[in-house]
Amino acid sequence: MTRSQPSPHGIDGDWNRLYIDGEWREADGGETIEIEDPSTRENVATVPAATESDVDAAYEAAAAAQSDWRETPPARREEVLRAVLGSLDEYEDEIIELIASEAGGTRGMGETSLHLATDQTAEAVTLPRRMKGEHAASNIPGKENIVERVPQGVVTVISPWNFPLNLSMRAVAPAIAAGNAVVLKPATNTPIVGGLLFARLFEEAGLPEGILNVVTGFGSDIGDRVAGHPESDVVAFTGSTEVGRRVAASAGENLAVAAMELGGNNAHIVTDDADIDAAVDAGVFGSFTHQGQVCISINRHLVQEDVYDEYVTKLSERAQELPAGSAHEQVAVGPIIDESQRDQMLGYVEETIEAGATLETGGETVELDDVEDSLVVAPTVLSDVSNDMAAACNEHFGPIAPIIPFSDVDEAVELANATEFGLSGSVHAGDVASGKRIAERIETGMIHVNDQPINDEAHVPFSGTGASGVGGYNSEDILDEVTEKKWISLQHEPREFPF
Repeated sequence: MTRSQPSPHGIDGDWNRLYIDGEWREADGGETIEIEDPSTRENVATVPAATESDVDAAYEAAAAAQSDWRETPPARREEVLRAVLGSLDEYEDEIIELIASEAGGTRGMGETSLHLATDQTAEAVTLPRRMKGEHAASNIPGKENIVERVPQGVVTVISPWNFPLNLSMRAVAPAIAAGNAVVLKPATNTPIVGGLLFARLFEEAGLPEGILNVVTGFGSDIGDRVAGHPESDVVAFTGSTEVGRRVAASAGENLAVAAMELGGNNAHIVTDDADIDAAVDAGVFGSFTHQGQVCISINRHLVQEDVYDEYVTKLSERAQELPAGSAHEQVAVGPIIDESQRDQMLGYVEETIEAGATLETGGETVELDDVEDSLVVAPTVLSDVSNDMAAACNEHFGPIAPIIPFSDVDEAVELANATEFGLSGSVHAGDVASGKRIAERIETGMIHVNDQPINDEAHVPFSGTGASGVGGYNSEDILDEVTEKKWISLQHEPREFPF
């Protein structure tokens, strides 16, 4: 798509205002945040740094507007979501460029994120007509029981920087579709595509004032106020387990519902009777998509001893072939979001090598022309790894593939389950039935046979176990989070009481 003027939906748009109560307004303190492109390390946009008073204003607007929105007919709520769906298609190129400029997402990652956001919005379009109740018989003569499904009220959405578009949309769209108002706090690194873009899209779609409010800012300044605001009825958070525990505790102080998708340490299990080439294909995608910055990416490759060397060789060769560089170029692997994440993951690699692992390939940054201190990390493969080494026991969140040998399926299951996390996983075995038997023994919310862990479909539940979160997204699960049941009984005949 070619435009003669900068698009209001692109990185060159005007993003220097918060969106509160249907108005674009400056932050109360007048402070701003510079947004850095991870590929070029250049500042590409400026957004407001909200204060706690801005947060309070956002919640006040949401609470005031929600009562009218909940009474809005389903067809009208559908209409708004359909308009957003159309805008996602119309502004595809601008949105993908936003993802590259803010999140360092390659073209493929951007297209995937947009596809997922579109899928989630399309699913949300169906929710207003799915908010059905039920009728239940009563043990009391002449009584009729009705159970209604009603919106929770105000939904807080705190979204991450890795897949900011779709991980915001999967909570924002269902919450609005179900009749709630929303306060959205996007990640500091990706405040436009994860936040302010939503304000623009929903405003253009005709969403009434106050139903969606977007506050950008530093988590250290406004995070606690957002997570624990007394007007919040639901807190939908995606991020690390460490931060998620604090967010859930803050939400709990107000008895708000907590929907948390947190960290993962996902295993990719490959048995000696698996199709090794297929397992490697899946392993490459599952480890190196978006530089491994995916909660459901492969964190550990568990490979049976008889095929271990073959798998290591083939995965290493494939990793070496992957083009890595700027997200604005035709590459498979782009930059890490910032230097703190980069340094942490490279530290895990160094610790793992010092503990006895072998570096097969990678383990260093890729230099880029005219870029000082590159954030691009070469696809990295480590062999001779054990479950307790740094790159395996931590969620490394990078383009790193630690490969751990196992002797039999029982050991593979034990290794896979030896973590506090339980988000996703994958199994390659001799046939689907064998893979399914292994999958059933893995303690995780999602697992995929003859595939890799990065899967997400809006009509299928998405949730984790253990330290990977509480609550769920997609399908009926997200509807259960953003609505509640209300029992209304009707006494049609005079009732006799004992006194």
